[in-house]
Amino acid sequence: MKRIQRSLVLLSIAITPLLVQAQEMKWNARFQTYIDQYRDLAIEQMLKYKIPASITLAQGIFESGAGNSQLTKRGNNHFGIKCHGWQGATVYFDDDASQECFRAYRDARESYEDHSRFLVRNKRYSSLFSLKQTDYKGWARGLKSCGYATNPNYANKLIGLIELYKLYDYDHAKGYDKFMATNAGHHQKDALLHPIHIYNKNYFLQARKGDTFKSIGKEIGISGKKIAKYNERDYDDKLQENEIIWLKKKQKRADKAYEGRRHRVKAGESMYSIAQYYGIRLKSLYKMNHLKPDYQLRIGDELRVR
Repeated sequence: MKRIQRSLVLLSIAITPLLVQAQEMKWNARFQTYIDQYRDLAIEQMLKYKIPASITLAQGIFESGAGNSQLTKRGNNHFGIKCHGWQGATVYFDDDASQECFRAYRDARESYEDHSRFLVRNKRYSSLFSLKQTDYKGWARGLKSCGYATNPNYANKLIGLIELYKLYDYDHAKGYDKFMATNAGHHQKDALLHPIHIYNKNYFLQARKGDTFKSIGKEIGISGKKIAKYNERDYDDKLQENEIIWLKKKQKRADKAYEGRRHRVKAGESMYSIAQYYGIRLKSLYKMNHLKPDYQLRIGDELRVR
C-alpha cells in the first residue's frame, strides 16, 4: 500500500490507475463525468441510509479511479470492499497481500447499495451516523479514524474532492432525479455505462461505436423500439458514434435559453440533426419555420428553434 499512499488519490486496490500525479488537486473531466453519472444514485442511497451523498461520490471516485480501475471494470466494485464473509461473486487482485478476495457485483447499483449496507451494518462505523448528514468533514475524518483506509491523508483527499466539485450540494438532495438514479448503473455487466445527461426536460446519451437501439434499450431498461420512435428513426437504423440519442419523447421547442434566438445552418447539418441537437421534434422544427418537409436546407439559413 506504500506506493498508493504516495499518489494523489487513495485507491484501496493496487491495480487502480493513477489519474492525477500532481500534488495539487485539479479539476478532472473524467471525475466530473463520473459525478454526473452517479450523483443521483448517491443521493438515492443518502435518502435511504443517511450517508452523505458527497461522501459516497468522493469515495467512489477515489476507490474506483472514477470508474476506470480494473476492479470496477471486472467486478463493478466501486468502493474497494474486500470479501469479509461475502457470499456472492468475487474477483481476486494483489493488494496488501497477493491475490486478495474482493466483492463483485452485477452492476454499479448493487455496488452502491452494498457500500451503504457495509457502513450501516458494521459496528465499526456506527459513530458516523450520529453526525449530521451535511457534516461531510466529520464523515471523512470518521471514515479514516474508523479504519476504512490506511492512507493518512484519506480524509483530506475526500474533503478536497467534495469541495473542488461542490459535492456538498448533493447532501441537500439538490436536483435529485429518480430516472437518473434508476439508470445510473442498473443491470449492466460492464461498469462503463453510457453517461446520461439531462437537457430540455429530457434525457439523452451519446451513441458509441457498435451501439444499436436494441443494445441501448437493454442497458437503460426501455424498449429499443420506443427509443427509436422517440428519436424519429427506424428500429434497425445504424447509429453513428457520438450521435445524440434521446430517451423520452422530444419537446416541441428548444430550451428557454434559446428564446428569441435563431440557429444559423452550418455545412453538414440537416433539419433532423438540428432537431436532435436541440431535443425537439422534427415536425415542430418545420412548423415553427413555416417550412415544408421537402425544403432544401441551405448553409446560412436561420431557423427558429423556440
